[in-house]
Amino acid sequence: MDVKTIDIKDTKTTTMSGSEALVHCLVAEGADLIYGYPGGAIMPFYDELHKHQDKLRHVLTRHEQGATHAAQGFARVTGKVGVAVATSGPGATNLITGIADAQIDSTPMVCITGQVGSHLLGSDAFQETDIIGISTPVTKWNYQITRAEEIPEVLAKAFYIARSGRPGPVLIDITKDAQFAEFEFSYSKCEYIRSYTPVPQITETSLKEAAQLINTAKKPLIVWGQGVILGEAEKEFQDFVEKSGIPSAWTILGVSAIPTEHPLNVGMVGMHGNYAPNVLTNECDVLIAIGMRFDDRVTGSLDTYAKQAKVIHFEIDPAEINKNVYANVAVLGNSKESLSKILPLIEKREHTYWHQKFKDLYEIEYSKVIKNDITPTKEGLTMGEVVAQINKESNSEAIIVTDVGQHQMIGIRYASFNKSKSNITSGGLGTMGFALPAAIGAKMGAPDREVVAIIGDGGYQMTIQELGTILQTKAAVKIVVLNNEFLGMVRQWQQLFFDKRYASTDMVNPNFCKIAEAYDIEAQKVTKREDLAAAVHKMMASPDSFFLEVMVEKEDNVFPMIPTGASVSDIRLE
Repeated sequence: MDVKTIDIKDTKTTTMSGSEALVHCLVAEGADLIYGYPGGAIMPFYDELHKHQDKLRHVLTRHEQGATHAAQGFARVTGKVGVAVATSGPGATNLITGIADAQIDSTPMVCITGQVGSHLLGSDAFQETDIIGISTPVTKWNYQITRAEEIPEVLAKAFYIARSGRPGPVLIDITKDAQFAEFEFSYSKCEYIRSYTPVPQITETSLKEAAQLINTAKKPLIVWGQGVILGEAEKEFQDFVEKSGIPSAWTILGVSAIPTEHPLNVGMVGMHGNYAPNVLTNECDVLIAIGMRFDDRVTGSLDTYAKQAKVIHFEIDPAEINKNVYANVAVLGNSKESLSKILPLIEKREHTYWHQKFKDLYEIEYSKVIKNDITPTKEGLTMGEVVAQINKESNSEAIIVTDVGQHQMIGIRYASFNKSKSNITSGGLGTMGFALPAAIGAKMGAPDREVVAIIGDGGYQMTIQELGTILQTKAAVKIVVLNNEFLGMVRQWQQLFFDKRYASTDMVNPNFCKIAEAYDIEAQKVTKREDLAAAVHKMMASPDSFFLEVMVEKEDNVFPMIPTGASVSDIRLE
């Protein structure tokens, strides 16, 4: 392993166990908060952790999946590497969903698993699982440590890989004997690995070609993704948008990079995105993609996606270039540096006529969809009006964590953001059960901000046990369950595409308020519109955790919608 290092002054060479070394490595990497669940194979580390509680806080989640999602939430709001810990066998395999989620959503995370003694590897020992083989497809890197002497170098490399370039999850599996063994410890941070180039070099040619297309475009469109946030390029991006005057749309992971109410922010693209940016994707003459990967939920049918446009792709990961959509110009590099360098090359423009087309289509969407979602006339409550009330009470300053389903699309469509890193959701994997533990991690990462978890009644029950983590930690998370007594998104598809055959989507739910109260969380249920505003106000005013259940229309659908495999131009408003 060819690793260039930086010495850390506060770590002198001394004899210690592998477990103690692991604690010191985590502290040296700036990890002051980790999530996990103990067990036999990782017990030596937990014993050492108990001795160093002043250096490293451990949060006991109620399930290992909860530990990964909490680490994700923490990472997403702080920009730091999240850390999750589990034992071998089922403990390790329970991490896989969160690891896969972090991989596809580019979340920096280091997972540490215990393993049976090295002499037992391959013997089918109690709670032995080949977690390296299992996790290889869903990690940025993984490694099994069998000797204590490997711990410092491997942990340094793990954190460097997790946070550098396009971030992602790393898994380190440590045998029990390696945790017990003693060795001469010293630690140095990793800053270079041979054959690993996390940030490709920006070429002047690509910048000039991109600027030429942008400056001559008559109907340009920007679509930005999470790469802007991961690259900490919010200011550079806003400067670029304002100077170019180009209408700018976002993917679900990109939202909040610039304020929702920014005049050049034209809304969300994708399956349940806004009408104008979806339709006009197939009318623009230059499509500028920044830090996004042309996911199928964004593009719809690739055969018809933006075929008339010249495509400029700003991207840190070379593997994403031409993977789904051909790029006429690829600008490789970190978004912060790329946007900073191209800014002097682009001309100040306004595109007044082109902007009017977005405004005209927005008015159509407002009259047919948005108005009915946020100011409904029907008797039952809608998800959109709940989100609108949360915006009002939070002054658009809250971190909104959404689970997966109809409420996710409504939540992201209508949540209003003034700050970056305010939208936390499971994008690529679509993990039900994500929101509650992720909200716990987000609150711990940003204790001075309000964190509101918006969850459906189905996804909530997948990780409802993490209410126990709130009970033990007193994390002041605000939980809103939008209860339509259905697996809503699946039911919507069954209605539209399976002749209303609602197979296994009708939910018989427990008394959610009693469950919350059992965990010492104040709870309230809303069934009438006239009670909503006061209930949301009470929740947001509470200094502690709060549970709010809102009974919403059972068979409301989320529109606009692009049917699977259809063109973005075929977006339906009803």
